[in-house]
Formats: sequence, C-alpha cells, structure tokens
Amino acid sequence: MMRMSLFPLVILCLFLFPSLYQGSVCASGDKGKMAAKGRERGRKVLFHEDFDTLSRWKPLYFPKIEKHSIYKVMKKDGTSYLQAESSASASALVSETPFDVYRYPWLRFRILVRNVYKRGDAEKKSGDDYPFRIYVMFKYDPSRAGFWEKVKYKSAKLIYGKYPPYASLNYIWANKRHEKTILTSTYTDRAKMVIIDYGKKDLGVWKEFQVNILKDYRQAFGKEPPRIAQLAIMNDSDNTGESSLFLMDFLEVADRPVEKEAKASVGK
Repeated sequence: MMRMSLFPLVILCLFLFPSLYQGSVCASGDKGKMAAKGRERGRKVLFHEDFDTLSRWKPLYFPKIEKHSIYKVMKKDGTSYLQAESSASASALVSETPFDVYRYPWLRFRILVRNVYKRGDAEKKSGDDYPFRIYVMFKYDPSRAGFWEKVKYKSAKLIYGKYPPYASLNYIWANKRHEKTILTSTYTDRAKMVIIDYGKKDLGVWKEFQVNILKDYRQAFGKEPPRIAQLAIMNDSDNTGESSLFLMDFLEVADRPVEKEAKASVGK
C-alpha cells in the first residue's frame, strides 16, 4: 500500500497535539544495572522512561492510514518493556514532555529489533519504513526566522491552530547499509535520517545507544537547532507491506552521556 507523504504528516500531526513532548553504540547488559548507571557520576537526567506504563505517551494516527501499529507494555520477571509491532501499518507514540536540547542534549535508549524489511530503503519513498525509529522534533522559533519563513509559518498556524515544527532528526535502524550515516528524507529536507544501526547483523540482541542531539543536528543541518524539542517513537511498515517488532527497555534524556567504552560512532 502506498501512503501519502508521511513525513509532512508526522511533522504536522506531532504539533497538533497539545504539549507533545544519541552518538555512540554501547555494550548491552542487564536492564536493572544499565538503567541505574544512567544516574551515576553527577549526571542530570531530565526523564528516564522504564515503560511500566504508557500513561506518559499519546498515540499518534495518520490520516488515510487505517491500520495502526501496536504499542503495549510487556512484563517479564518483574521488568517492563515497550513492545512495538507493525504489519503493513503505521502509527506512533508521542511523549508528553518537551525538553531543552542545549541543557539536555543526550538521548540514551536500549532496544532489541527482531527483523528488518526486505523492501525497505531509506533513499526511496516506497521504502520509507523502519522497524525502529525515534523522532526528535524541533519547535519552530519565530525569533530565529526570516521574513518569508515567518509568513509561511503564520499561514500554517492560521490553518491548523499551531505552528508546525521547524525540523526533525530521525534516529533509525536502517534496513540495509547506506553510503552515508545521515540521509535527507525523501519527503522533506527538514527531516534528516540518522542511521544508528542497519541490516541483520545485530537483530535479536539487546543494544544500547547514546546519541548527542546537538552534535547530530549541527552535522545534519550545518547550523544550530531550535532550543525546544519533543520525542516520538515509531515502527511503521505501510509502504513495504511487511511486518516487524522491536522491544525498548528504557529511554532517557540527560545532560551528559554515560561513560562507557564505545563500539562505534553515529555520523562517522
């Protein structure tokens, strides 16, 4: 099933919600121990989501996409996880907490991805599906805008009641290897795709990632980002018509990284 341009829909829909609410790859380990380390050594953690409930998240559905991905809390041995499953579907979860990317530039999370899409391709609209992605959506700031940009955003606000976001970073598990680790969306140059992993090599194992939002934005767009950002999580497969599943152990936003030996770097 070919969808209408999903990125513009995501960008618009995320900011129609009231108050909607990174880079190196690190070694995996036990959930409790890893989550605890996020609060060590004087790090200031703005929020740490263990997914014991989804009450701090809102579902996001897209116009003309009738089949939705399924998000639910799974518990095993007293530990909770987010399970995200898609089957020729698309929808997202949106956090209700905005944050200042200059004060809290580090995004850290731990995931397990079951499979990738055979027809997935980050450089084609027909392949714009990912078994895992996190959106970092940057709020439009009128004080930083030029004249014509202000006119455009004011017009959008008159129609929709809110400003659409200025830009987004999308941290993705790509379906295959690409020459570059930061790609421009096939739908809009205001969305950049940052590849944190790809392909089948690491499927079925827990992996922890830390990414620096400020660093990646500067590398992707060549300028400073707006101050306020919001997060969304998605597993979508409406373009490829395939199925996938991922588990997320935890997600946190902090002022500095957890000091660990890095295995690889995003954006290099």
